[in-house]
Amino acid sequence: MKKLLVSLLILSIGFSVSAQNTSKKAEDLIKFKEIKHSFGKIKQGVPVTYDFVFSNIGNDALIIETASASCGCTTPTWPQQPIMKGKEDKLKAGFNAAAPGPFEKQFL
Repeated sequence: MKKLLVSLLILSIGFSVSAQNTSKKAEDLIKFKEIKHSFGKIKQGVPVTYDFVFSNIGNDALIIETASASCGCTTPTWPQQPIMKGKEDKLKAGFNAAAPGPFEKQFL
């Protein structure tokens, strides 16, 4: 059975905020409740998903322009609308286990 540990990294999530705040770091704008999740044992070829909940901790609306994973078996889905200051939303991580064995992935 497949054991998956998804590590969510905020390295390449693009943010678009007002011109006054374009020099801010991701850590100043977004806070995830958790950045890792283990699916445990999953069936081969059966897709699974997990929602990573985050908050906009910046002073302006937050727009996530893109999120990517290191391979095609892991697929992120992110909100397309702006997340207002102080509000929560989620980034969904999907995984399809094509090959058996332990597996660890990271969002880039």
